[in-house]
Amino acid sequence: MTSHEQQTSLPRVGVVGATGAVGREIIDCLERRNFPLSGLRLFASGRSAGQHLPWRGGMIAIEALDDRSLAQVDIALCSAGSGVTKQYAPTAGAQTVIIDNSSAFRMDPDVPLVVTEVNAARIGAHKGIIANPNCVAIIASLALWPLNRENPIRRITAATYQSASGAGAAAMEELRASTAAHLAGQTHVPKVLPHPYAFNVFSHNTAVDPATGDNDEEAKVARELRRIMDLPSLAIGITCLRVPVLRAHTIVMSVGFEMPMRPEAVREILSGAPGVVVIDDRGRNHFPMPVEATGRDEVLAGRIRIDRSDPEGRTVSMIVAGDQLLKGAALNAVQIAELLPKAGVYPNRPVG
Repeated sequence: MTSHEQQTSLPRVGVVGATGAVGREIIDCLERRNFPLSGLRLFASGRSAGQHLPWRGGMIAIEALDDRSLAQVDIALCSAGSGVTKQYAPTAGAQTVIIDNSSAFRMDPDVPLVVTEVNAARIGAHKGIIANPNCVAIIASLALWPLNRENPIRRITAATYQSASGAGAAAMEELRASTAAHLAGQTHVPKVLPHPYAFNVFSHNTAVDPATGDNDEEAKVARELRRIMDLPSLAIGITCLRVPVLRAHTIVMSVGFEMPMRPEAVREILSGAPGVVVIDDRGRNHFPMPVEATGRDEVLAGRIRIDRSDPEGRTVSMIVAGDQLLKGAALNAVQIAELLPKAGVYPNRPVG
């Protein structure tokens, strides 16, 4: 095969929502992982059309997303919200595979919901769309899945401490601006999030179900974790908070197993788990922190100990931290795309 033939056999890739926080991370992941492609197209709203973003030493113009855009690429990495995906997915070409970062199709039984280290085999069942899960569900599942394989998990109680990056670039800027104003003794009126952000913690900024008391984020994480790990009856109790951290989410979990579980066994299992780095130094009181998870592809796991509220020794507590923009979003999407190829073809049919 000539070099020209090799080049033309590679996929045409499009990034939808290219100017957003996740979209920019997708572009960076494609570049630093040297993703094989024949061309890259960047799509965003009409107000961003004509702007340029860097790519492999040059610049690429941003195009306005329209009804023809997705049909012009083989792989579309979408991070522009549920409404956009639902509007434009039907216009994709027969050869286009959509990897969607929104919640639009995550619970659709015909759409694989994939974390590459957990259930990559489901990619082969795609029918044109593959869903990228919620960021907390991705980060948590990397630690939970290898443990579940050794000792089935029966219950999870968790609290999340979620960063500004989970609410997008505008929320990240609001955290910067409100912090600067607070330190200068000035008033800052929140515009993106519903409460003052600097030096504050508040319940996740999604709607609360008046019947259950759960907010949308909590319900979403529970549903998606069950589906990712194929544990439909898994008992999950979760509280999601927004904290004044720029990027990287932290999750505190108590995990109840079928059989007694020793912390030493948890450390050993997670030390060999793909995409996980164990940071569990009791002597130095050094455990996973968002500042150290930021910019890392792996999630960090530590503070592993027996949950003393369980006299049967079946419950272990731990902390997990992961970069929401990387493994929690962009990186997982790119890793899904990396698993798509079969003989250089990227069709709208099973590829496994």
